[in-house]
Parts: sequence; C-alpha cells; structure tokens
Amino acid sequence: MKVTKKTAEYTVYQKRNNRYAVKGADSKWLNGDDKVKVLLAEGLIKLTAAAAKEEAPAEEPAADEAAADEAPAAE
Repeated sequence: MKVTKKTAEYTVYQKRNNRYAVKGADSKWLNGDDKVKVLLAEGLIKLTAAAAKEEAPAEEPAADEAAADEAPAAE
C-alpha cells in the first residue's frame, strides 16, 4: 500500500486495486462512516445519492380467478 495523505489524526493509504484504507492516529483502521468522512474531506471519493427503490406493484389476481369473481353464481 502506498501512503496518499498523512496527518496527525489519520493516514490514508491507496491499495494496489486503487481502493483506499484509512488508519487512525491510534493505529486502528477506520471503517464505515468514519472512513467515508475522511475520504470525502480529502476529495478522494465522490458520494452520490442512492437510487430510490420502486415499490413492487400489487399482484393482480390470475385471469381465471378474476373471471370466477365476476361471473354470476349459477342457480
């Protein structure tokens, strides 16, 4: 790994696969939101909004069930 940026609070490394790793001043690796905040502050990554999930349409009854519901009862 190659040191990209070193400050008093953290050290940013670039891996061979071009991803980043962040190690805090206490020599522990940062993960999750803490890592994202550091990388955003350094301008190494850009964050985009997640795509909104579309709700699945309600299931429609099968054609034969719909026909049975609409047909008058045989007497």
